[in-house]
Amino acid sequence: MLRILVSNDDGIDSKGIYVLAKKLKELGDVSVVAPRTEQSAVGHAITMKTPVRVTKYYVNDEFFGYAVNGTPADCVKMGIKNIMHEMPDIVISGINNGSNAAINIIYSGTVSAAREAAIMDVPSIAVSVASHDATDFEYASELATELAGEVLDKGITPGTLLNVNVPNKPREEIKGIQITKQGLSKWDDRFEERIDPYGKKYYWLTGKIIDLDKDLHCDHFALRNDYATITPIHFDLTDYEMYKKIMDWNIKSFRA
Repeated sequence: MLRILVSNDDGIDSKGIYVLAKKLKELGDVSVVAPRTEQSAVGHAITMKTPVRVTKYYVNDEFFGYAVNGTPADCVKMGIKNIMHEMPDIVISGINNGSNAAINIIYSGTVSAAREAAIMDVPSIAVSVASHDATDFEYASELATELAGEVLDKGITPGTLLNVNVPNKPREEIKGIQITKQGLSKWDDRFEERIDPYGKKYYWLTGKIIDLDKDLHCDHFALRNDYATITPIHFDLTDYEMYKKIMDWNIKSFRA
């Protein structure tokens, strides 16, 4: 029986994680460990200075999983090290409300949960539907389940996770699946100054996406053109080309 750990960043009460966990039960034994409250855009934060608490969570009086008052990365650590009695065969994070393509990968708690698993040498997948108002997660759950089977059958490079994004479209309007690289599109954002009812200033983050990607080999562009995308990403952030160039710099104290 395959051991599958499911987490997310939208919280354990989100519809996306419920649909995903239900579908994955066709593949193996599913353990759900997810944030007690929404943790969108927390990135790869972990909890260090406050206690982490775990409570059982029920849906319609039936045990569903464990709710953690921490981040998505906390949940994966907790699930693997404290809750599951054996190492999971795979970790799947999602299904997220909202795209996690291009620069959003950096901020995403959904991707970070999968990345934490990759750091812990467990194959992992992050899954998102490209709308914050998504209600239909069936196609995304089917794709995640099929892809999990492929990962477990064929293997994946150590340290690599698969980041999956699905258009918020009816199944028949999705054109297909593209294997993509992370796009370059990014946010033009700022903190907008506002005034509260008591006359005091506060700030709210606003902005818009700058589309820099122009071909179907980039996740953001393919997704906007109604393709589901699968992007392999790694937690190693080294720029190896620049690494080689810096070795030739004339810095007096550079070498021991």
